[in-house]
Amino acid sequence: MPAKNRKSGELAPARWLPKCSGSEFPKATSPPPPGTQLAEESLADSLQVSRNSLREAFRLLAHERLINHELHRGVFVRRLDRDDVLQVYTARIFIEVAAVANCPAGAAELRAALAAVEQAELLAREGRWMEVATCNLAFHQSLVDSVGSRRVSEVMRQLLAEVRLAFHSMADSRNFLEPYIPRNRQIVQLLSDGEAEQAATLMRAYLTDSREQLYEALGLR
Repeated sequence: MPAKNRKSGELAPARWLPKCSGSEFPKATSPPPPGTQLAEESLADSLQVSRNSLREAFRLLAHERLINHELHRGVFVRRLDRDDVLQVYTARIFIEVAAVANCPAGAAELRAALAAVEQAELLAREGRWMEVATCNLAFHQSLVDSVGSRRVSEVMRQLLAEVRLAFHSMADSRNFLEPYIPRNRQIVQLLSDGEAEQAATLMRAYLTDSREQLYEALGLR
């Protein structure tokens, strides 16, 4: 049961807003696709929150670059352009390659990354590709969490929320995601074997390939 504001009886923004932040956005079962207009009145009714609370959530989502406010038109889920993809992947390469290079073989986060790979393999056999996408994001987040910095982890969550938007713009997510499942397993195996430097080299090539394929998948060549 959501927390209520003691004075007004409305949903307390501090308890509700994190559900709409970038850290939770990738976990949604059916997040709205890029370009979707978010109608304030109907969304407030469906979430059972005040419009003031919803506007504050929109403000946070805009800050996290997940929605756009368009003058005289309304609020829309963002579509990534080529520069967005470049900026996101430049940051990812910088963060993830360093994280992998310094990931200890016995890190608990490495076990979480392996669990994400195993789940992705199972879901892929069942053709559940958007859930595979979620596992793929969890794999990358787990590796960055091994750094042990809450701030670095939070930056990564925001970057991956933007990547999630890109997945929902694809006509064929299977074609994009499927080749990366064995590459994820290979990186985990190298890290488990203490071969962090080789795993970091593979991660750099992996992310460079992913960026170029994302340009293609989103028609941004």
